[in-house]
Amino acid sequence: MTGDCYSCRQEDALAAASFAERLHVTDFWRTAHAFNSSLPGWLVVLPRRHVSSVAELTPAEAAELGPLLHQLSTALHETVRCTKTYVMQFAEAEGFGHVHFHLVPRMPDLPSEHRGPRIFHYLTRPESEWLTSERRVEIATAIAERLRTE
Repeated sequence: MTGDCYSCRQEDALAAASFAERLHVTDFWRTAHAFNSSLPGWLVVLPRRHVSSVAELTPAEAAELGPLLHQLSTALHETVRCTKTYVMQFAEAEGFGHVHFHLVPRMPDLPSEHRGPRIFHYLTRPESEWLTSERRVEIATAIAERLRTE
């Protein structure tokens, strides 16, 4: 599927995409730094084919997911020094029905009013507060380097 699916359109354009959109790519999964985040290290992990439910994952896709989330969490911790990572999956927003997992750094100094599901505050900020493309690439590069040394 492509059409209205943002994730499928990004997959179709992967070769020309910013490194932040493809910081880690396997046969089944692609990891990107969120484009609309004001929080450094907000990652999105997506299946490379259109899937609208976790139950639709193949056994091979599912088998790779757990270890991938662990590896990315470890690399994220080493890169941004987060206390832990949040993992969330909803795929409900218009144009974003493609399954995707938000892997979000929970920083030690994160204000209590933005903890847990309220972390989405960092995706609702005005565009002027989003991380620059250069900053997203810098973080993506550091995470990718840590993945290579595991």
